Amino acid sequence: MILVDLTDVGARRPDRPLFEGLSLTVASGDRLGVVGRNGGGKSTLLRVLAGETEPDDGTVRRGRGVRVGFLSQRPVLLPGTVRAAVGTHWEAAAILDRLGMTPLVDADVATLSGGQEKRVALARVLVAEVDLLVLDEPTNHLDLDAVRWLEDRLARFNGGLVVVTHDRHVLDRVTTRVLELDRGRGFVHDGGYQSYLDARVERADKDASAEAVRRNLARVELAWLRRGAPARTRKSKARIASATTIVEGGPPPPDRPGALDLGAARRGVSTPRLGDRVVVLHGVGHRYGNDPWLFADVELDLGPGDRLGIVGPNGSGKSTLLDVMAGRLAPAAGRVEIGPTVRLGYYDQVGRELDPTLTVRAAVSGKAGKPSWEQARLMEQFWFDDDAQWAPIATLSGGERRRLQLLLVLADLPNVIILDEPTNDLDLDTLRVVEDYLDGWPGSVVVVSHDRAHLERTVDDVLVLDGHGGTSRPPGGFAAYEATRMQRRGPKVATPAGAPRAQPEVQATPVKKQRSPSTVRRLIAETERELTEASGRRDDLSAEMGGSADHLALAPLATELAAVEARVVVLEERWLALADELGG
Repeated sequence: MILVDLTDVGARRPDRPLFEGLSLTVASGDRLGVVGRNGGGKSTLLRVLAGETEPDDGTVRRGRGVRVGFLSQRPVLLPGTVRAAVGTHWEAAAILDRLGMTPLVDADVATLSGGQEKRVALARVLVAEVDLLVLDEPTNHLDLDAVRWLEDRLARFNGGLVVVTHDRHVLDRVTTRVLELDRGRGFVHDGGYQSYLDARVERADKDASAEAVRRNLARVELAWLRRGAPARTRKSKARIASATTIVEGGPPPPDRPGALDLGAARRGVSTPRLGDRVVVLHGVGHRYGNDPWLFADVELDLGPGDRLGIVGPNGSGKSTLLDVMAGRLAPAAGRVEIGPTVRLGYYDQVGRELDPTLTVRAAVSGKAGKPSWEQARLMEQFWFDDDAQWAPIATLSGGERRRLQLLLVLADLPNVIILDEPTNDLDLDTLRVVEDYLDGWPGSVVVVSHDRAHLERTVDDVLVLDGHGGTSRPPGGFAAYEATRMQRRGPKVATPAGAPRAQPEVQATPVKKQRSPSTVRRLIAETERELTEASGRRDDLSAEMGGSADHLALAPLATELAAVEARVVVLEERWLALADELGG
């Protein structure tokens, strides 16, 4: 079933086109990831697909009666409570619980932070019965467990899915096609993130080859044209026009004017030397008023060059701990020592306050009024070209604003960088270059992030906040922590058609042809008993949920029900495998 069809669609900003001549069809079962640079039109395209806005050019056709669930980059909630915004049935309570919003179900949405609003809006979209899900950065403001749960949820969704995300694991797990918006054009690649990268490299190679051919043709045509006026008069006007086109033509304009070179922030200027003492926490703890402790008795010695990730569930105090480490917030217990040579750069979830009436150029130059040569060069290296430098900040996309905030942090030449959810709203190109930059950067780095790929690239050790006031430093760094966490998750669900199938962590009994029939019959009997118990528990949970109106109690029941249903699937697969073995 075709859900939405775009033909020669285009959209533009006042100063430039976003995309032109884009044709795209999304049908039931399609799983499309959308990638491209910040400000390249990803969010605009999603609004067009969702019917929230009309394109400037082209035609949009929609299937009859198609229901669309749309999560915008900055959603708006109607006045009322969280519960009223999402719904009062058990599934709404279960989804809110998975997204860490159960303690706030009766809170007024007007009191929520931006991240909490995004999670409520995501829950509202997921609970609705829709044919097409259109999601703009759904993993922003989720913790690691919530991201994995969302992957499972989207993998089970039977309708059409279009998602903009910077999370490379999510792209590989839940999408089977990737649409890349590049210089106003759309390129569709089969497969997930890796396939998109391969196709992008191949396209770049073809562009380079085509440019080499064009240059050779240009040289030949130039020589022909220079043979003099009498010779040219014997040539057709069409040939002359063709030659002129070749000579005056050129390769497609670069997506960005050169690679982002964050090292330029230090070029020609020595980064302040970092001494032996960077940031030391002695028995640090914090809580707000008489609320429970977010964390307590934290002992931490951040040394020069250390790469530390801080992870934990939403609400566990990760951002609060960063504020304590940065000296922004005095801890409720313990003390903090910051080394005398520390020059701190803090890139938080909100970012430096930006006056929307200022231009990019004015924000960077500050009180000087005119950017220095170094500042002008830095803007170019952050992909703010001449036109973009004069653009009012109010016209920038969310990702472009975040990139500008990152520019302002690094321009201060810090030797310690604290990054709070740095991947939110940044495009994949920027993320990759930031990660490369941090690989060779001599200073110390502290990162809070829900993006597994980013943590894998940027940190060596992790500090885990458990959400109940406790902390730990698991040996082996983030990779070991993630492997251990995955072992505790329980069975996974099937991935979408066309994507690599994830194996369930509760494995079916291996089929061994050499086993005797009596052994196989015994295993079948054992599996049947387990299946009966699991099915009975599933029915009990369903009945208990159907007869309860206590939404706080329903959330954990729904979580258990999902685990039991997954267990039933695994046991059924085991029984079928054993039955096939016995029959064989």
